[in-house]
Amino acid sequence: MNLEDKLSPIVRNLKPSGIRRFFDLLSNAPDAISLAVGEPDFVTPWHIREASVTSLDLGMTAYTSNQGTPELRKAVSQYLEQRFQLHYQPSSEILITFGASEAIDLAFRALLSPGDEVLIPEPCYVSYAPCVELAGGVPVAVPTHARYGFKLQADDVKKAITTRTKLVILCYPNNPTGAIMTEEELKPVADMIKRHDLLVISDEIYAELTYQGQHFSIGALPEMKNHTILISGFSKAFAMTGWRVGYVCAPSALLTGMLKIHQYAALCAPITSQVAALEALENGILECRAMVSQYDRRRRFMVKALNDVGLTCHDPQGSFYVFPSIESTGMDATTFAEELLKEEQVAVVPGDAFGPSGAGHIRCSYASSLEQLGEAMIRITRFVKRKQASVPVLTTNQVG
Repeated sequence: MNLEDKLSPIVRNLKPSGIRRFFDLLSNAPDAISLAVGEPDFVTPWHIREASVTSLDLGMTAYTSNQGTPELRKAVSQYLEQRFQLHYQPSSEILITFGASEAIDLAFRALLSPGDEVLIPEPCYVSYAPCVELAGGVPVAVPTHARYGFKLQADDVKKAITTRTKLVILCYPNNPTGAIMTEEELKPVADMIKRHDLLVISDEIYAELTYQGQHFSIGALPEMKNHTILISGFSKAFAMTGWRVGYVCAPSALLTGMLKIHQYAALCAPITSQVAALEALENGILECRAMVSQYDRRRRFMVKALNDVGLTCHDPQGSFYVFPSIESTGMDATTFAEELLKEEQVAVVPGDAFGPSGAGHIRCSYASSLEQLGEAMIRITRFVKRKQASVPVLTTNQVG
């Protein structure tokens, strides 16, 4: 019996993550400096951990409401209103989830029917297209470009819309490019969404990691709340990746559908993590801002160092990634990443792991200390200079 034949055809045909092969190589280089992992290098602040420990001492080990504790939902509501001028009712429009990842999956499964199309700006987070396919939908890539700072252009959305388009997913600040979109830049995209009666899933997990001005959510634009499913969490802003707690906010008619799936598939987010998340929102903003200040120093260092060595790098204004071009080396992104790891023990991620639009780029996370980033750039500079020296220079006759 061939057990693989027992798998769902969708699962059998699902492409593995473009990062997987690369991380297999990384596992064989334990002493490498990794700029590959999108995870804060900070430990969760002590008072957040202490709140969790205290909850265990008090015997808080039971299930919560499927929707999450009322206290946490109320805190999320207040936080979104105070920070981003978003208005969601704790009782009917907010659901606490197992991180933002579960929220993304819930949204696709609740909203998509077989054959529905989802517009996905690329380069993008690796899970979007697979989650669309698992929900029976059809992912449609919408390229973004370095010349526009990797910001989504309304004209490109317009070109991609068909009669089967149902959703657009946005991720700003962006993983992997670090791009943000301002209120003025979001308005034409929102107008397109309203004109075609579409929905938008706005993944705002990096909302607090914005370095030039305040993050603006598309859901805060006039008449956009009923078109928007907002997804966020605590992993990036509060260094809580392992706690696995996030949230989704949506009009009650849509949230009810997501809650139905959540209550059968997950029941509720862990109570210990919910207690920690509540403490983060109530008392953790100062630590969050201190971490963002450190990321900003690292960001400025990386952008300058990469441009100085000839790897053209636009100025990322959010998240904790840089996305430089490696075209000056004459190498494709996968070869560059593999040889850099082999020759210099530095791990980066090939840009095309985030979709074909990422070809010719690499993603480097600066969620590491300045000391580590400095050593990594010494090694990258050495590597790049060797490769650039070997790139053939065309003569005038060869050019024309």
